[in-house]
Amino acid sequence: MLEEVARVIEELRPQLREDGGEFELIEVRGGDVFVRLKGHCIGCPMSALTVKQKLELALRRQVAGVERVRAVS
Repeated sequence: MLEEVARVIEELRPQLREDGGEFELIEVRGGDVFVRLKGHCIGCPMSALTVKQKLELALRRQVAGVERVRAVS
């Protein structure tokens, strides 16, 4: 599952970079994906929305078994 998650993140990465943001895949544990926000995403009030509506939605659609995405510091 880790490779599939990494592939989807790479597909989304250009969209985040357009706004100066970035995230790093930390680990996949069970159905949870842990990422670290970087760049302009740090402290941005929209970052929670980005994680939930962009990353989590894409991962749940494309990778079987993903249940949620959690941002860690």
